Amino acid sequence: MEPKKKLLNSVDTCVDEALCGLVRSNGGLSLLKGHRVVLRSDPDNLRGKVALLSGGGSGHEPAHGGFVGAGMLSAAVAGGVFASPPPASILAAVLSLHSAGASGVLLIVKNYTGDRLNFGLAAEQARNHGVAVEMVIIAEDCAFNQPSKAGRRGLCGTVFIHKLAGALAEEGCSLDQIVSKVSEVLKGIGTLGVSLSPCSVPGCLPSFELPPGEMELGLGIHGEPGVKRSKVATADEVVKTMIDHMTNPDSQSHLSIKSGDSVVVCVNNLGALSCLEMAVVTRAAIVCLESRGVVIARVMSGSFMTSLEMAGVSLTLMKANKETLRLFDAETSAPAWPNLSRMSVSGRSYMTDAQVVSTRPQDDTYSEGPLSPVMRKVLERVCSTLLEKQEELNALDRAAGDGDCGNTHAQAAKAFQDWLQGHVVPGCPGKLLSILAGLVQEKMGGSSGALYSLFLTAAAGHVTEGRSNAAAWATAMHAGTQAMRRYGGADPGDRTMLDALCPAVDELMKLTTAPPGGEMLVLQNAVQKAAKGAESTRDLTAKAGRASYIAAERVTLPDPGAVAVAAILKAVLESLED
Repeated sequence: MEPKKKLLNSVDTCVDEALCGLVRSNGGLSLLKGHRVVLRSDPDNLRGKVALLSGGGSGHEPAHGGFVGAGMLSAAVAGGVFASPPPASILAAVLSLHSAGASGVLLIVKNYTGDRLNFGLAAEQARNHGVAVEMVIIAEDCAFNQPSKAGRRGLCGTVFIHKLAGALAEEGCSLDQIVSKVSEVLKGIGTLGVSLSPCSVPGCLPSFELPPGEMELGLGIHGEPGVKRSKVATADEVVKTMIDHMTNPDSQSHLSIKSGDSVVVCVNNLGALSCLEMAVVTRAAIVCLESRGVVIARVMSGSFMTSLEMAGVSLTLMKANKETLRLFDAETSAPAWPNLSRMSVSGRSYMTDAQVVSTRPQDDTYSEGPLSPVMRKVLERVCSTLLEKQEELNALDRAAGDGDCGNTHAQAAKAFQDWLQGHVVPGCPGKLLSILAGLVQEKMGGSSGALYSLFLTAAAGHVTEGRSNAAAWATAMHAGTQAMRRYGGADPGDRTMLDALCPAVDELMKLTTAPPGGEMLVLQNAVQKAAKGAESTRDLTAKAGRASYIAAERVTLPDPGAVAVAAILKAVLESLED
Protein backbone atom coordinates (compact mmCIF):
# COMPACT_ATOMS: atom_id res chain seq x y z
CA MET A 1 0.00 0.00 0.00
CA GLU A 2 1.21 3.51 -0.87
CA PRO A 3 1.21 6.24 1.80
CA LYS A 4 -1.61 8.74 1.19
CA LYS A 5 -0.91 11.65 -1.19
CA LYS A 6 -0.39 14.95 0.61
CA LEU A 7 0.39 18.39 -0.76
CA LEU A 8 3.71 18.89 1.03
CA ASN A 9 7.32 19.48 0.06
CA SER A 10 8.80 16.84 2.33
CA VAL A 11 7.90 14.86 5.41
CA ASP A 12 10.89 16.30 7.27
CA THR A 13 10.17 19.98 6.62
CA CYS A 14 6.34 20.05 6.76
CA VAL A 15 6.00 21.10 10.44
CA ASP A 16 8.46 24.00 10.19
CA GLU A 17 7.03 25.16 6.85
CA ALA A 18 3.47 25.05 8.24
CA LEU A 19 4.50 27.15 11.27
CA CYS A 20 6.24 29.58 8.92
CA GLY A 21 3.08 29.81 6.78
CA LEU A 22 0.95 30.56 9.85
CA VAL A 23 3.29 33.23 11.22
CA ARG A 24 4.07 34.91 7.87
CA SER A 25 0.36 35.34 7.15
CA ASN A 26 -0.55 36.76 10.58
CA GLY A 27 0.96 40.04 11.74
CA GLY A 28 0.13 39.32 15.38
CA LEU A 29 2.42 36.24 15.49
CA SER A 30 6.16 35.61 15.46
CA LEU A 31 8.47 32.58 15.74
CA LEU A 32 11.01 31.97 18.51
CA LYS A 33 14.37 31.50 16.80
CA GLY A 34 15.71 27.95 16.97
CA HIS A 35 12.41 26.51 18.32
CA ARG A 36 9.00 25.48 17.08
CA VAL A 37 7.36 28.14 19.22
CA VAL A 38 4.74 30.64 18.02
CA LEU A 39 4.64 33.83 20.11
CA ARG A 40 2.53 36.97 20.22
CA SER A 41 4.40 39.63 18.28
CA ASP A 42 3.55 42.24 20.97
CA PRO A 43 5.40 40.86 24.04
CA ASP A 44 5.30 44.29 25.77
CA ASN A 45 1.57 43.81 26.34
CA LEU A 46 2.30 40.80 28.59
CA ARG A 47 4.04 42.89 31.24
CA GLY A 48 2.53 42.35 34.67
CA LYS A 49 -0.03 39.82 33.39
CA VAL A 50 -0.15 36.02 33.51
CA ALA A 51 1.12 34.47 30.25
CA LEU A 52 -0.55 31.36 28.80
CA LEU A 53 1.42 28.62 27.06
CA SER A 54 -0.08 25.54 25.42
CA GLY A 55 1.01 23.16 22.72
CA GLY A 56 1.42 19.55 21.69
CA GLY A 57 2.03 17.56 18.57
CA SER A 58 1.51 19.05 15.11
CA GLY A 59 -1.31 17.78 12.90
CA HIS A 60 -4.05 19.43 15.01
CA GLU A 61 -3.99 22.76 13.15
CA PRO A 62 -5.16 25.44 13.74
CA ALA A 63 -4.34 24.27 17.29
CA HIS A 64 -2.33 25.48 18.94
CA GLY A 65 -0.52 28.26 17.08
CA GLY A 66 -3.74 29.66 15.62
CA PHE A 67 -4.99 30.42 19.14
CA VAL A 68 -2.08 32.71 19.99
CA GLY A 69 -3.18 36.31 20.38
CA ALA A 70 -4.37 38.95 22.84
CA GLY A 71 -7.16 37.40 24.91
CA MET A 72 -5.99 33.81 24.29
CA LEU A 73 -2.56 32.13 24.33
CA SER A 74 0.66 34.09 24.72
CA ALA A 75 2.63 31.31 23.01
CA ALA A 76 2.24 27.79 21.62
CA VAL A 77 4.91 25.14 21.26
CA ALA A 78 4.73 22.46 18.56
CA GLY A 79 6.17 18.97 18.39
CA GLY A 80 6.49 16.80 15.29
CA VAL A 81 3.30 15.39 13.80
CA PHE A 82 1.39 13.74 16.69
CA ALA A 83 4.58 13.93 18.82
CA SER A 84 4.94 15.77 22.11
CA PRO A 85 7.14 18.91 21.95
CA PRO A 86 10.63 18.64 23.46
CA PRO A 87 11.11 20.05 27.01
CA ALA A 88 13.90 22.38 25.81
CA SER A 89 11.47 24.23 23.49
CA ILE A 90 8.77 24.38 26.18
CA LEU A 91 11.32 25.86 28.61
CA ALA A 92 12.56 28.33 25.98
CA ALA A 93 8.96 29.52 25.49
CA VAL A 94 8.39 29.89 29.27
CA LEU A 95 11.63 31.86 29.74
CA SER A 96 10.82 34.08 26.76
CA LEU A 97 7.42 34.96 28.31
CA HIS A 98 9.04 35.48 31.71
CA SER A 99 11.64 37.84 30.28
CA ALA A 100 8.86 39.84 28.57
CA GLY A 101 7.68 40.71 32.08
CA ALA A 102 4.85 38.18 32.59
CA SER A 103 3.89 37.84 36.28
CA GLY A 104 3.57 34.06 35.91
CA VAL A 105 3.06 31.36 33.27
CA LEU A 106 0.13 28.96 33.06
CA LEU A 107 0.77 25.77 31.08
CA ILE A 108 -2.41 24.36 29.49
CA VAL A 109 -1.68 20.70 28.75
CA LYS A 110 -3.78 17.96 27.18
CA ASN A 111 -3.84 14.71 29.15
CA TYR A 112 -1.36 12.56 27.20
CA THR A 113 1.61 10.94 28.93
CA GLY A 114 4.22 12.51 26.63
CA ASP A 115 2.75 16.00 27.04
CA ARG A 116 2.47 15.65 30.82
CA LEU A 117 6.09 14.49 31.13
CA ASN A 118 7.62 17.10 28.81
CA PHE A 119 5.58 20.07 30.04
CA GLY A 120 6.10 18.84 33.64
CA LEU A 121 9.88 18.67 33.21
CA ALA A 122 9.95 22.16 31.66
CA ALA A 123 7.78 23.47 34.53
CA GLU A 124 10.18 22.09 37.15
CA GLN A 125 13.17 23.56 35.30
CA ALA A 126 11.42 26.94 34.99
CA ARG A 127 10.69 27.01 38.73
CA ASN A 128 14.43 26.54 39.33
CA HIS A 129 14.90 29.67 37.18
CA GLY A 130 12.58 31.55 39.52
CA VAL A 131 9.51 31.59 37.24
CA ALA A 132 6.03 31.24 38.78
CA VAL A 133 4.58 28.34 36.77
CA GLU A 134 1.33 26.39 37.15
CA MET A 135 -0.07 23.61 35.01
CA VAL A 136 -3.71 22.76 34.16
CA ILE A 137 -4.39 19.33 32.68
CA ILE A 138 -7.30 19.07 30.24
CA ALA A 139 -9.00 15.66 30.33
CA GLU A 140 -12.54 16.06 29.03
CA ASP A 141 -12.94 13.04 26.71
CA CYS A 142 -16.27 11.24 27.26
CA ALA A 143 -15.44 8.12 25.22
CA PHE A 144 -14.62 5.55 27.89
CA ASN A 145 -17.19 4.20 30.34
CA GLN A 146 -14.34 3.16 32.66
CA PRO A 147 -11.22 5.22 31.91
CA SER A 148 -7.89 3.45 32.49
CA LYS A 149 -5.26 4.73 34.90
CA ALA A 150 -4.04 7.13 32.18
CA GLY A 151 -7.38 8.89 32.57
CA ARG A 152 -9.46 10.78 30.03
CA ARG A 153 -7.81 12.34 26.99
CA GLY A 154 -7.59 16.06 26.31
CA LEU A 155 -9.49 17.00 23.17
CA CYS A 156 -11.15 20.07 21.64
CA GLY A 157 -12.43 21.29 25.04
CA THR A 158 -8.86 22.57 25.44
CA VAL A 159 -9.76 25.43 23.10
CA PHE A 160 -12.51 26.60 25.50
CA ILE A 161 -9.91 26.72 28.29
CA HIS A 162 -7.51 28.73 26.06
CA LYS A 163 -10.33 31.24 25.59
CA LEU A 164 -11.57 31.53 29.19
CA ALA A 165 -8.09 31.57 30.75
CA GLY A 166 -6.98 34.07 28.09
CA ALA A 167 -9.82 36.44 28.94
CA LEU A 168 -9.05 36.16 32.69
CA ALA A 169 -5.34 36.83 32.07
CA GLU A 170 -6.17 39.84 29.90
CA GLU A 171 -8.26 41.24 32.77
CA GLY A 172 -5.26 40.96 35.09
CA CYS A 173 -6.29 37.96 37.24
CA SER A 174 -3.54 36.26 39.24
CA LEU A 175 -2.12 32.83 38.36
CA ASP A 176 -3.90 31.16 41.31
CA GLN A 177 -7.23 32.80 40.44
CA ILE A 178 -7.04 31.61 36.84
CA VAL A 179 -6.13 28.05 37.89
CA SER A 180 -9.02 27.82 40.34
CA LYS A 181 -11.58 29.33 37.92
CA VAL A 182 -10.69 27.12 34.94
CA SER A 183 -10.44 24.01 37.13
CA GLU A 184 -14.06 24.65 38.13
CA VAL A 185 -15.20 25.16 34.52
CA LEU A 186 -13.38 21.97 33.44
CA LYS A 187 -15.81 19.86 35.49
CA GLY A 188 -18.56 20.96 33.11
CA ILE A 189 -16.83 20.23 29.79
CA GLY A 190 -17.12 17.03 27.74
CA THR A 191 -16.03 16.00 24.23
CA LEU A 192 -16.71 13.03 21.98
CA GLY A 193 -15.46 12.34 18.45
CA VAL A 194 -16.74 10.21 15.59
CA SER A 195 -14.98 9.45 12.31
CA LEU A 196 -15.75 7.97 8.90
CA SER A 197 -12.07 7.51 8.01
CA PRO A 198 -8.67 7.14 9.66
CA CYS A 199 -5.88 9.66 9.04
CA SER A 200 -2.28 9.11 8.07
CA VAL A 201 0.87 10.79 9.37
CA PRO A 202 2.86 12.19 6.40
CA GLY A 203 4.96 9.40 4.89
CA CYS A 204 3.08 6.67 6.80
CA LEU A 205 0.16 4.35 6.13
CA PRO A 206 -3.26 5.08 7.69
CA SER A 207 -3.36 4.67 11.47
CA PHE A 208 -6.18 2.12 11.43
CA GLU A 209 -8.39 0.36 8.90
CA LEU A 210 -12.02 1.40 8.68
CA PRO A 211 -14.09 -0.69 6.24
CA PRO A 212 -16.40 1.21 3.84
CA GLY A 213 -19.76 2.03 5.40
CA GLU A 214 -18.46 1.93 8.98
CA MET A 215 -17.70 4.67 11.48
CA GLU A 216 -15.65 4.82 14.64
CA LEU A 217 -17.08 6.40 17.81
CA GLY A 218 -15.02 7.87 20.63
CA LEU A 219 -11.69 8.22 18.90
CA GLY A 220 -8.93 10.61 19.88
CA ILE A 221 -6.99 13.13 17.81
CA HIS A 222 -3.84 11.11 17.16
CA GLY A 223 -5.22 8.56 14.73
CA GLU A 224 -5.96 6.04 17.48
CA PRO A 225 -9.17 4.02 17.01
CA GLY A 226 -12.26 4.60 19.17
CA VAL A 227 -14.37 2.65 21.61
CA LYS A 228 -17.09 1.43 19.28
CA ARG A 229 -17.50 0.69 15.59
CA SER A 230 -20.86 0.81 13.86
CA LYS A 231 -22.56 1.29 10.51
CA VAL A 232 -22.56 4.84 9.14
CA ALA A 233 -25.94 6.41 9.82
CA THR A 234 -27.55 9.78 9.02
CA ALA A 235 -26.12 12.97 10.53
CA ASP A 236 -29.11 13.24 12.89
CA GLU A 237 -28.66 9.66 14.12
CA VAL A 238 -24.90 10.02 14.54
CA VAL A 239 -25.29 13.22 16.57
CA LYS A 240 -27.98 11.65 18.75
CA THR A 241 -25.72 8.63 19.40
CA MET A 242 -22.85 10.96 20.34
CA ILE A 243 -24.92 13.07 22.74
CA ASP A 244 -26.49 9.93 24.29
CA HIS A 245 -23.01 8.49 24.87
CA MET A 246 -21.61 11.74 26.29
CA THR A 247 -24.44 12.21 28.77
CA ASN A 248 -25.02 8.56 29.73
CA PRO A 249 -25.05 8.50 33.57
CA ASP A 250 -23.77 4.88 33.59
CA SER A 251 -20.44 6.04 32.17
CA GLN A 252 -17.74 7.24 34.57
CA SER A 253 -16.65 9.88 32.07
CA HIS A 254 -20.09 11.30 31.26
CA LEU A 255 -21.08 14.95 31.39
CA SER A 256 -24.28 15.37 33.37
CA ILE A 257 -26.63 17.67 31.50
CA LYS A 258 -30.28 18.15 32.38
CA SER A 259 -33.20 20.08 30.93
CA GLY A 260 -32.80 23.80 31.59
CA ASP A 261 -28.98 23.70 31.61
CA SER A 262 -27.24 26.33 29.48
CA VAL A 263 -24.36 25.17 27.27
CA VAL A 264 -21.82 26.36 24.74
CA VAL A 265 -21.42 23.88 21.87
CA CYS A 266 -18.35 23.37 19.72
CA VAL A 267 -18.81 21.36 16.52
CA ASN A 268 -15.21 20.63 15.52
CA ASN A 269 -14.17 19.33 12.11
CA LEU A 270 -11.51 16.64 12.61
CA GLY A 271 -10.05 17.64 9.26
CA ALA A 272 -11.80 16.40 6.16
CA LEU A 273 -15.54 16.97 6.45
CA SER A 274 -16.86 19.48 3.90
CA CYS A 275 -18.33 22.75 5.18
CA LEU A 276 -21.69 21.49 3.92
CA GLU A 277 -21.51 18.38 6.16
CA MET A 278 -20.35 20.51 9.07
CA ALA A 279 -23.37 22.78 8.77
CA VAL A 280 -25.72 19.76 8.65
CA VAL A 281 -24.08 18.28 11.77
CA THR A 282 -24.25 21.67 13.52
CA ARG A 283 -27.99 21.88 12.87
CA ALA A 284 -28.40 18.31 14.13
CA ALA A 285 -26.56 19.14 17.38
CA ILE A 286 -28.70 22.23 18.00
CA VAL A 287 -31.96 20.38 17.30
CA CYS A 288 -30.97 17.33 19.38
CA LEU A 289 -29.91 19.35 22.44
CA GLU A 290 -32.94 21.66 22.29
CA SER A 291 -35.25 18.63 22.11
CA ARG A 292 -33.87 17.69 25.55
CA GLY A 293 -34.63 21.12 26.96
CA VAL A 294 -31.01 22.23 26.92
CA VAL A 295 -30.54 25.97 26.33
CA ILE A 296 -27.82 26.61 23.74
CA ALA A 297 -26.07 29.88 24.55
CA ARG A 298 -23.40 29.83 21.82
CA VAL A 299 -22.31 27.56 18.98
CA MET A 300 -18.92 27.51 17.28
CA SER A 301 -18.61 25.33 14.20
CA GLY A 302 -15.46 24.78 12.13
CA SER A 303 -11.93 23.40 12.35
CA PHE A 304 -10.41 24.10 15.79
CA MET A 305 -8.51 20.97 16.78
CA THR A 306 -8.09 18.59 13.90
CA SER A 307 -6.47 15.23 13.33
CA LEU A 308 -4.82 15.79 9.93
CA GLU A 309 -7.30 14.70 7.22
CA MET A 310 -9.61 12.58 9.36
CA ALA A 311 -13.17 12.67 7.98
CA GLY A 312 -14.90 13.15 11.28
CA VAL A 313 -16.30 15.54 13.82
CA SER A 314 -16.12 16.03 17.57
CA LEU A 315 -18.76 17.65 19.76
CA THR A 316 -17.73 19.57 22.85
CA LEU A 317 -20.30 20.78 25.37
CA MET A 318 -19.47 23.26 28.10
CA LYS A 319 -21.92 24.17 30.83
CA ALA A 320 -22.26 27.92 30.84
CA ASN A 321 -23.29 30.64 33.24
CA LYS A 322 -23.23 34.42 32.90
CA GLU A 323 -19.56 34.69 33.91
CA THR A 324 -18.42 31.90 31.53
CA LEU A 325 -20.25 33.60 28.67
CA ARG A 326 -18.72 36.97 29.52
CA LEU A 327 -15.23 35.45 29.25
CA PHE A 328 -16.19 33.43 26.16
CA ASP A 329 -17.47 36.58 24.44
CA ALA A 330 -14.43 38.72 25.34
CA GLU A 331 -12.40 40.09 22.42
CA THR A 332 -9.42 38.14 21.09
CA SER A 333 -7.04 38.71 18.20
CA ALA A 334 -6.17 34.99 17.83
CA PRO A 335 -6.49 34.23 14.10
CA ALA A 336 -8.24 30.87 14.48
CA TRP A 337 -10.95 32.04 16.89
CA PRO A 338 -14.22 32.46 14.97
CA ASN A 339 -16.12 35.74 14.66
CA LEU A 340 -19.13 34.76 16.80
CA SER A 341 -22.36 36.50 17.68
CA ARG A 342 -22.90 37.40 21.33
CA MET A 343 -26.57 36.47 21.05
CA SER A 344 -28.11 33.31 22.53
CA VAL A 345 -28.68 30.60 19.92
CA SER A 346 -31.77 29.17 21.62
CA GLY A 347 -34.80 31.42 21.79
CA ARG A 348 -33.79 33.62 18.86
CA SER A 349 -36.27 34.04 16.05
CA TYR A 350 -34.13 33.02 13.08
CA MET A 351 -36.68 33.16 10.24
CA THR A 352 -37.41 36.37 8.36
CA ASP A 353 -40.77 36.58 6.59
CA ALA A 354 -40.52 36.91 2.84
CA GLN A 355 -42.27 39.84 1.16
CA VAL A 356 -45.41 38.35 -0.37
CA VAL A 357 -45.71 39.49 -3.97
CA SER A 358 -47.39 37.54 -6.74
CA THR A 359 -44.38 36.62 -8.83
CA ARG A 360 -46.51 34.51 -11.18
CA PRO A 361 -47.86 36.72 -14.01
CA GLN A 362 -50.08 33.78 -15.03
CA ASP A 363 -52.08 34.29 -11.79
CA ASP A 364 -52.96 37.93 -12.51
CA THR A 365 -56.36 39.08 -13.74
CA TYR A 366 -56.78 40.84 -17.11
CA SER A 367 -59.30 41.26 -19.93
CA GLU A 368 -59.47 40.33 -23.63
CA GLY A 369 -58.98 42.86 -26.42
CA PRO A 370 -59.11 43.16 -30.21
CA LEU A 371 -55.68 41.46 -30.58
CA SER A 372 -56.61 38.42 -28.43
CA PRO A 373 -57.91 36.13 -31.25
CA VAL A 374 -54.92 36.62 -33.53
CA MET A 375 -52.43 36.15 -30.66
CA ARG A 376 -54.23 32.93 -29.64
CA LYS A 377 -53.99 31.61 -33.24
CA VAL A 378 -50.27 32.44 -33.48
CA LEU A 379 -49.54 30.81 -30.12
CA GLU A 380 -51.48 27.64 -31.03
CA ARG A 381 -49.49 27.40 -34.28
CA VAL A 382 -46.16 27.81 -32.42
CA CYS A 383 -47.15 25.04 -29.96
CA SER A 384 -48.14 22.53 -32.65
CA THR A 385 -44.92 23.28 -34.58
CA LEU A 386 -42.72 22.64 -31.51
CA LEU A 387 -44.54 19.36 -30.77
CA GLU A 388 -44.05 18.23 -34.40
CA LYS A 389 -40.34 19.11 -34.19
CA GLN A 390 -39.75 17.33 -30.85
CA GLU A 391 -37.91 14.28 -32.24
CA GLU A 392 -35.93 16.29 -34.82
CA LEU A 393 -34.67 18.67 -32.12
CA ASN A 394 -33.79 15.79 -29.77
CA ALA A 395 -31.79 14.10 -32.55
CA LEU A 396 -29.86 17.32 -33.30
CA ASP A 397 -29.18 17.76 -29.58
CA ARG A 398 -27.82 14.23 -29.18
CA ALA A 399 -24.91 15.23 -31.43
CA ALA A 400 -23.60 17.86 -29.02
CA GLY A 401 -25.73 17.94 -25.91
CA ASP A 402 -27.85 15.74 -23.69
CA GLY A 403 -30.47 14.99 -26.35
CA ASP A 404 -33.41 16.71 -24.67
CA CYS A 405 -33.77 19.98 -26.61
CA GLY A 406 -36.96 18.73 -28.29
CA ASN A 407 -38.38 17.58 -24.97
CA THR A 408 -37.77 20.94 -23.25
CA HIS A 409 -39.42 22.84 -26.12
CA ALA A 410 -42.33 20.35 -26.09
CA GLN A 411 -42.72 20.90 -22.33
CA ALA A 412 -43.11 24.63 -22.95
CA ALA A 413 -45.57 24.00 -25.79
CA LYS A 414 -47.71 21.71 -23.60
CA ALA A 415 -47.65 24.28 -20.78
CA PHE A 416 -48.90 26.94 -23.24
CA GLN A 417 -51.63 24.61 -24.56
CA ASP A 418 -52.83 23.76 -21.04
CA TRP A 419 -52.92 27.44 -20.18
CA LEU A 420 -54.80 28.35 -23.40
CA GLN A 421 -57.49 25.78 -22.58
CA GLY A 422 -58.38 27.43 -19.29
CA HIS A 423 -57.75 31.12 -19.94
CA VAL A 424 -58.64 33.97 -22.23
CA VAL A 425 -55.73 35.66 -24.02
CA PRO A 426 -55.19 39.19 -22.67
CA GLY A 427 -55.70 42.09 -25.02
CA CYS A 428 -52.34 43.56 -24.02
CA PRO A 429 -49.46 41.82 -25.89
CA GLY A 430 -46.94 42.66 -23.15
CA LYS A 431 -49.21 40.97 -20.61
CA LEU A 432 -49.28 37.81 -22.76
CA LEU A 433 -45.48 37.83 -23.09
CA SER A 434 -45.17 38.13 -19.28
CA ILE A 435 -47.55 35.19 -18.80
CA LEU A 436 -45.57 33.08 -21.30
CA ALA A 437 -42.34 34.06 -19.51
CA GLY A 438 -43.82 32.83 -16.22
CA LEU A 439 -44.95 29.54 -17.76
CA VAL A 440 -41.59 28.97 -19.45
CA GLN A 441 -39.70 29.71 -16.22
CA GLU A 442 -41.84 27.22 -14.31
CA LYS A 443 -42.27 24.44 -16.86
CA MET A 444 -39.42 24.50 -19.36
CA GLY A 445 -36.38 24.24 -17.07
CA GLY A 446 -32.73 24.19 -18.11
CA SER A 447 -30.79 27.09 -19.55
CA SER A 448 -33.14 27.31 -22.57
CA GLY A 449 -36.02 27.94 -20.14
CA ALA A 450 -34.06 30.76 -18.51
CA LEU A 451 -33.11 32.25 -21.91
CA TYR A 452 -36.66 32.22 -23.32
CA SER A 453 -37.98 33.62 -20.04
CA LEU A 454 -35.40 36.44 -20.17
CA PHE A 455 -36.31 37.15 -23.79
CA LEU A 456 -40.05 37.30 -23.09
CA THR A 457 -39.68 39.31 -19.86
CA ALA A 458 -37.43 41.91 -21.46
CA ALA A 459 -39.66 42.14 -24.56
CA ALA A 460 -42.91 42.46 -22.57
CA GLY A 461 -42.36 46.07 -21.52
CA HIS A 462 -42.15 47.29 -25.12
CA VAL A 463 -45.60 46.21 -26.39
CA THR A 464 -48.84 47.41 -24.82
CA GLU A 465 -52.44 47.61 -25.98
CA GLY A 466 -51.89 51.19 -27.10
CA ARG A 467 -48.44 50.49 -28.54
CA SER A 468 -48.61 47.29 -30.55
CA ASN A 469 -47.71 48.33 -34.10
CA ALA A 470 -44.99 46.58 -36.11
CA ALA A 471 -42.30 48.98 -34.93
CA ALA A 472 -43.15 48.29 -31.25
CA TRP A 473 -42.90 44.52 -31.86
CA ALA A 474 -39.53 44.99 -33.54
CA THR A 475 -38.26 47.01 -30.56
CA ALA A 476 -39.58 44.32 -28.19
CA MET A 477 -37.79 41.55 -30.14
CA HIS A 478 -34.59 43.58 -30.08
CA ALA A 479 -34.83 44.18 -26.30
CA GLY A 480 -35.44 40.46 -25.70
CA THR A 481 -32.42 39.48 -27.80
CA GLN A 482 -30.19 42.00 -26.02
CA ALA A 483 -31.23 40.55 -22.63
CA MET A 484 -30.33 37.04 -23.83
CA ARG A 485 -26.92 38.27 -24.97
CA ARG A 486 -26.23 40.26 -21.81
CA TYR A 487 -27.01 37.49 -19.32
CA GLY A 488 -26.24 34.43 -21.45
CA GLY A 489 -22.83 35.68 -22.53
CA ALA A 490 -23.16 34.42 -26.12
CA ASP A 491 -22.89 36.34 -29.40
CA PRO A 492 -23.84 35.57 -32.99
CA GLY A 493 -21.27 33.11 -34.35
CA ASP A 494 -21.06 31.11 -31.11
CA ARG A 495 -23.34 28.35 -32.46
CA THR A 496 -26.41 29.06 -30.31
CA MET A 497 -30.06 30.07 -30.83
CA LEU A 498 -28.75 33.63 -31.35
CA ASP A 499 -27.38 32.62 -34.78
CA ALA A 500 -30.99 32.34 -35.95
CA LEU A 501 -32.48 35.06 -33.76
CA CYS A 502 -30.04 37.96 -34.30
CA PRO A 503 -30.17 38.07 -38.13
CA ALA A 504 -33.97 37.87 -37.94
CA VAL A 505 -34.19 40.68 -35.39
CA ASP A 506 -31.77 42.86 -37.41
CA GLU A 507 -34.15 42.40 -40.36
CA LEU A 508 -37.23 43.10 -38.18
CA MET A 509 -35.73 46.42 -37.09
CA LYS A 510 -36.54 47.60 -40.64
CA LEU A 511 -40.18 47.60 -39.47
CA THR A 512 -39.44 50.86 -37.63
CA THR A 513 -39.06 52.59 -41.05
CA ALA A 514 -41.12 50.26 -43.31
CA PRO A 515 -43.84 51.91 -45.48
CA PRO A 516 -47.46 50.99 -44.66
CA GLY A 517 -48.25 47.55 -46.08
CA GLY A 518 -44.59 46.59 -46.33
CA GLU A 519 -44.56 44.73 -42.98
CA MET A 520 -45.23 41.20 -44.31
CA LEU A 521 -42.26 41.43 -46.69
CA VAL A 522 -39.94 42.35 -43.79
CA LEU A 523 -41.37 39.48 -41.75
CA GLN A 524 -40.84 37.01 -44.62
CA ASN A 525 -37.23 38.18 -45.03
CA ALA A 526 -36.66 37.86 -41.27
CA VAL A 527 -37.91 34.26 -41.31
CA GLN A 528 -35.57 33.46 -44.22
CA LYS A 529 -32.65 35.05 -42.36
CA ALA A 530 -33.46 32.91 -39.30
CA ALA A 531 -33.53 29.71 -41.37
CA LYS A 532 -30.23 30.66 -43.04
CA GLY A 533 -28.70 31.50 -39.67
CA ALA A 534 -29.76 28.15 -38.23
CA GLU A 535 -28.28 26.35 -41.23
CA SER A 536 -25.00 28.29 -40.86
CA THR A 537 -24.46 26.77 -37.40
CA ARG A 538 -23.38 23.50 -39.10
CA ASP A 539 -20.04 25.17 -39.83
CA LEU A 540 -19.63 27.01 -36.53
CA THR A 541 -17.59 25.96 -33.50
CA ALA A 542 -19.60 26.17 -30.31
CA LYS A 543 -18.27 28.85 -27.94
CA ALA A 544 -21.18 28.89 -25.47
CA GLY A 545 -23.59 26.38 -23.99
CA ARG A 546 -22.99 22.67 -23.40
CA ALA A 547 -21.87 22.02 -27.00
CA SER A 548 -18.79 24.17 -26.34
CA TYR A 549 -17.36 21.27 -24.31
CA ILE A 550 -17.51 18.86 -27.29
CA ALA A 551 -14.70 18.42 -29.85
CA ALA A 552 -15.56 20.65 -32.86
CA GLU A 553 -15.04 17.99 -35.53
CA ARG A 554 -17.74 15.81 -33.96
CA VAL A 555 -20.43 18.47 -34.47
CA THR A 556 -21.61 18.70 -38.11
CA LEU A 557 -25.35 19.19 -37.65
CA PRO A 558 -27.06 22.55 -37.08
CA ASP A 559 -27.57 23.81 -33.53
CA PRO A 560 -30.96 22.61 -32.17
CA GLY A 561 -31.63 25.90 -30.36
CA ALA A 562 -31.15 27.86 -33.57
CA VAL A 563 -33.36 25.40 -35.51
CA ALA A 564 -36.09 25.80 -32.85
CA VAL A 565 -35.99 29.63 -33.08
CA ALA A 566 -36.24 29.48 -36.89
CA ALA A 567 -39.22 27.12 -36.62
CA ILE A 568 -40.99 29.39 -34.10
CA LEU A 569 -40.57 32.47 -36.32
CA LYS A 570 -41.79 30.51 -39.37
CA ALA A 571 -44.88 29.37 -37.43
CA VAL A 572 -45.63 32.99 -36.49
CA LEU A 573 -45.34 34.08 -40.14
CA GLU A 574 -47.53 31.23 -41.48
CA SER A 575 -50.17 31.94 -38.87
CA LEU A 576 -50.27 35.63 -39.80
CA GLU A 577 -50.35 34.81 -43.54
CA ASP A 578 -53.40 32.62 -42.97
